Amino acid sequence: MPIISIKLADMPLMLKHILFFILLPLLFATNAFAFEKADSLKQKLNLTLYRVDSLQKKLEFSSDSSKGKIYTNIALQYLKADTNRDKKIHDHYLESALNNTMKALHFYSKYNDSTGLRLCFDQLAFIYHKQQKFAQAKWFILQSNTLSRERNDVLQIISSLLVLADIKSDIGDYNLAKRDLNEALTLSGKNCLPAQTSLAQLQLAGLYTKLNEPLKSALAFDRHLKIDDSLNKARLKLLAIQMHKEALLAAAKKKVFLTSNRTQIASGSSKNTGSLAYLSFSSF
Repeated sequence: MPIISIKLADMPLMLKHILFFILLPLLFATNAFAFEKADSLKQKLNLTLYRVDSLQKKLEFSSDSSKGKIYTNIALQYLKADTNRDKKIHDHYLESALNNTMKALHFYSKYNDSTGLRLCFDQLAFIYHKQQKFAQAKWFILQSNTLSRERNDVLQIISSLLVLADIKSDIGDYNLAKRDLNEALTLSGKNCLPAQTSLAQLQLAGLYTKLNEPLKSALAFDRHLKIDDSLNKARLKLLAIQMHKEALLAAAKKKVFLTSNRTQIASGSSKNTGSLAYLSFSSF
């Protein structure tokens, strides 16, 4: 059967007009969406620059002990705004976040603020990972891991192990990545941290996919889904209990309010009746 192809030039004038009026609204809608998206990004950029400018002004009047937090906040503003597809803007934001985090690190180090230092190590690992500078990313997340172990902060140890495994997986150190994930699973299991177990299982599923072991990947992903399902059920149960408590509290408040109103009305009625009786009696 011959293929029928119709060129726009061969169409009748009336059909061209019909197609024009059908496609015109779609064209306007597409352009409107593009303009709206561009405007939204512009507003976000302006808001970020305003916040950064405000924080930088705050630095002039702040003591050295509080400058670490301000520089960290400035870096976070750049990271939050890093949604632009323009490579130059993307690179500029990452570099700005990096520079401000380094400044924050200097002040946290000066005052021996271990919480601030760990936060900076995590942030620097994240930035360098995004820049695909894996050696630097690995070094900083190892510092975070070491600091968390010194403080016996299990949640942060697990968090740093997950990041470390992700970096090692990206550079092809799959066996070392698996070792970090297994340690994260052991720690989360011992300390009853199902959310962290779920994250580790999800990451393990991705690692097994890279290792071309689909069965192990599917099993790890299934464990992740089951844990998440259990967590969601627990959250819904807690929400239902909370809503029930709030409903009971609202009902109790309403009862007190209605009882109070009835008492006031009854009290007011007796006074009025009494005064009328007194007046009618005194009139004789």
